[in-house]
Amino acid sequence: MRTADVTALAALGSIALFVVGLKRLSRVRSARSGNQLMAAGMLVAVVLTLFELGRVDWRWILGGVAVGAGVGVATVLRAKATAMPEIVARFNGFGGAASALVAVSLFWAAVVEDPTATSAVEALGVTAAATAVLTVLIGGVTLSGSVLAELKLRGTVEGPARLPGRSLAMAVLLGLGVAAGWEAVVAHDATLPVVGMLVLVAASLLIGVVLVLPIGGADMPVVISLLNSLSGLAAAAAGFALDDPLLIIAGTVVGAAGLILTQIMCVAMNRSLLNVMVGGFGGDVEADTSEYVNVRSSDAEEAAMVLEAAERVIIVPGYGLAAGRAQNAAHEVAKALIALGVEVRFAIHPVAGRMPGHMNVVLAEAEVPYELLVEMDRINQDFPQTDVVIVVGANDVVNPAANTQPSSPIAGMPILDVASARRVFVIKRSLSPGYAGIKNELFERDNTVMLFGDAKQVLDDLAAHLHLARR
Repeated sequence: MRTADVTALAALGSIALFVVGLKRLSRVRSARSGNQLMAAGMLVAVVLTLFELGRVDWRWILGGVAVGAGVGVATVLRAKATAMPEIVARFNGFGGAASALVAVSLFWAAVVEDPTATSAVEALGVTAAATAVLTVLIGGVTLSGSVLAELKLRGTVEGPARLPGRSLAMAVLLGLGVAAGWEAVVAHDATLPVVGMLVLVAASLLIGVVLVLPIGGADMPVVISLLNSLSGLAAAAAGFALDDPLLIIAGTVVGAAGLILTQIMCVAMNRSLLNVMVGGFGGDVEADTSEYVNVRSSDAEEAAMVLEAAERVIIVPGYGLAAGRAQNAAHEVAKALIALGVEVRFAIHPVAGRMPGHMNVVLAEAEVPYELLVEMDRINQDFPQTDVVIVVGANDVVNPAANTQPSSPIAGMPILDVASARRVFVIKRSLSPGYAGIKNELFERDNTVMLFGDAKQVLDDLAAHLHLARR
């Protein structure tokens, strides 16, 4: 079999891994293997691309794979499930940076290292030169935006932050980047192309900062999805620059998947992508500090007595569950209820947490069975027939104000309709507002009882009392 045939078969195999992996990501049970298949497909695509180019010795390829794999494994092994959004943001940034570096190296080899070259356009061709500039622009935005997103998720950078003249700054930086990119690829001078490329890199990094800085924490699921899409688009642009169909396909698949997920997140929040990118969720709304009335509270022992008599229970996890490392305690409560003959399910809101699928990842770490996890669209109709709902650390995604107050900043946002259940227990440290900065009407409903305290401790107490009920 000829080398060309082997290369073609390997490319076809890589594409197949992407397609099958993407399909398996559509179901919780198969998502892990789907992610592994897509990772394998990307590895094949990268290695095959390097071999086809013929510019990288196989020892460097193996060394790069070993170092990259080591960094990836070490990063993930040290990370907790609650830190997955930060890790995803970081990897998105790495993807954008890798594509940008490929484009810069292509430019460098064609213009700087080749003493006979007159300009990048003449050395690479119009298409390759233009897409190299586009790759650097998208990759730089992805890198700096992802780094800033990670810092926001960690709380290192507060947000949202208002930037006066943000639109003008974006326009100026984009214009500067395009002009610098043009100069980099068409200039015949020995110095101007390098200066142009450096200015392009700087402008792209600044655009990422200006883009993400004003966005609040509640919009991070959308931002992470968008940055994931940009990392794929940067890879696709690099594929055009290298004239590599496999890289184009791989990048396009990642970019398209990210855009689809971004749209799903926007629909789940009843907001447009433009509205998200303009500013932070609730950024123009001052926190509602008016006092609550008719708020009732109880303790774990009384709540356990109500749960013992229930037939159907739904647990609603939010970021507070992840932050409190309470996923194992929640699973213990579920197992204790199931042992008492109670039907238990977990209701998953698309934007609960800090990234798409965050609650699924957190609960999977606690080995909660996949079949107990039910998405919002499927479970919302069941709340009226539910005896008890346990809300753990969720706020805006269960706030009835989304349906009852047209002037509310969350008006129209699809929520989990927990208020229609017969009894609702809300586990929360205090009555503090969520990201939207408004009161939660649910806390004042007659069928709601607050269980104040640390999420893990309250759930541990509930599980202990429920286990005692079996004896």
